Amino acid sequence: MLFTKIILIAKIILTGYIYTVHNDAEAHGFMTALLDRTKEDIKMANVTFKGNSVTLLGNEVKVGDKAPDFIVLANDLSEVTLNDTKGQVRLITSVPSLDTGVCDAETRRFNEEANSLGNVKVLTVSVDLPFAQKRWCAAAGIENVQTLSDHRDLSFGEAYGVAIQELRLLTRAVFVVDSSDTVTYVEYVSEATNHPNYEAALEAAKSAK
Repeated sequence: MLFTKIILIAKIILTGYIYTVHNDAEAHGFMTALLDRTKEDIKMANVTFKGNSVTLLGNEVKVGDKAPDFIVLANDLSEVTLNDTKGQVRLITSVPSLDTGVCDAETRRFNEEANSLGNVKVLTVSVDLPFAQKRWCAAAGIENVQTLSDHRDLSFGEAYGVAIQELRLLTRAVFVVDSSDTVTYVEYVSEATNHPNYEAALEAAKSAK
């Protein structure tokens, strides 16, 4: 995905050079079309981290999209994909690190609420190492949320447009994916150190089929 975007940008630069040198109408038309295509192809949410703008890798996921697949690691280092929870409603959160106050409180909150969600699988993804996630879950008494590590590949981060390029962390976001793998709810928290809208996310999870 990232390689494709680099190629597109390179084409734009090259075509712009051709147009500047030759003032060729055809090149101008091609460049305009490429710019339009790139704007469509590179869509990312606008977020800040501690007040500073950051660059998110991947495409922004929107309601109605088919949920992108991903490969992350469970606490025991086994691979986990979206398909592993096929047929279930999933509430998926991405957080910068479980070892921070807001991420800690958020994951504890969803762990407490999970019992009221019925057959909803609650997943929390961060780039914390699986060992650190396991240790944190044990200390926090987390039993209803599965913590998953995106440290190895940033697979989830790039697939869902939440990987922060400058920090190699995931920004804070919440996604609800229904049993047919359709995204029914999305929140990219505009300031990554703030809490998400818990009530809206929980209601979306309860409403999804």
